[in-house]
Amino acid sequence: MKFTIFTPTFNRATLLPRLFQSLQSQLFNDFEWIIVDDGSTDNTSQVVQEFIDTNPSFKISYYIQPNLGKHIAINKGVSVAKGELFFIVDSDDFISEKALSIIDIEWELISGDDVFAGIVPNKCYIEGKTIGNPTYDQLDCSPYEFRYKFNQIGDKAEIIRTSIFKMYPFPNTVNEKFCPEALFFNKIIEYKLRYINKDLYFCQYLPDGLTAKIFQIRKESPINTCQCYMDMANLNVPFMIKVRACVNFYRFKRYTSVPVNKPNLSLFTLFFSKIVADIIYFLKDKNN
Repeated sequence: MKFTIFTPTFNRATLLPRLFQSLQSQLFNDFEWIIVDDGSTDNTSQVVQEFIDTNPSFKISYYIQPNLGKHIAINKGVSVAKGELFFIVDSDDFISEKALSIIDIEWELISGDDVFAGIVPNKCYIEGKTIGNPTYDQLDCSPYEFRYKFNQIGDKAEIIRTSIFKMYPFPNTVNEKFCPEALFFNKIIEYKLRYINKDLYFCQYLPDGLTAKIFQIRKESPINTCQCYMDMANLNVPFMIKVRACVNFYRFKRYTSVPVNKPNLSLFTLFFSKIVADIIYFLKDKNN
């Protein structure tokens, strides 16, 4: 099987039909759809059963877990996925009818080269505007180079080899329901991704979504958050990126009493970063 479309969901019963319709309209149908319900209290299970009852051309697998967080749902999806490529499509988003056929064509050009981890098209807002400002038609580089060498910005739709996701599961930290997905991408900088300037993924940032309340979410999962920023500070990134990661490390470290490893930076850089983090706390975070 070529693709596993994976959807983590929490109380999105009213939005899932839009995604289902976009999957039904795909011009390429060698894929499965795995849904992991992260403890929904609405009628998600009923809605998914209605999808299954329509007998679509693709297999739908539905799993329910307690409310443990998106990252744990991803771990579950990866563990049962049968597709060569793992494509996370959130429950409030959908994809173009040509998405899988275009990605399949692009992937066949590079799939034999193990240095490539996946294909990355653009994400767009629901109304069609591309997120970010791509300055390329095609770009082969690591996630690190994409951000810090080629200075590209904006969310992207990463479709990654399932085997690589299996190599780097997200941590299951006690009492933490969030883990930045950057923690995974920080671990695969030795791979290349093929970035293509094609608008194939459409997303909606809802008021109750992760993006809308990201500070509070990170604050409530400080160990995973600190791990992500520590990894970023230890990468071969520009110095100011290291400092910013280190500042955020100390910014969120104050919300846990559990010892966490510090970034491998000079004492002066660590001290400076902690001072800046303290200033941010008193001027901004404390009020929040």
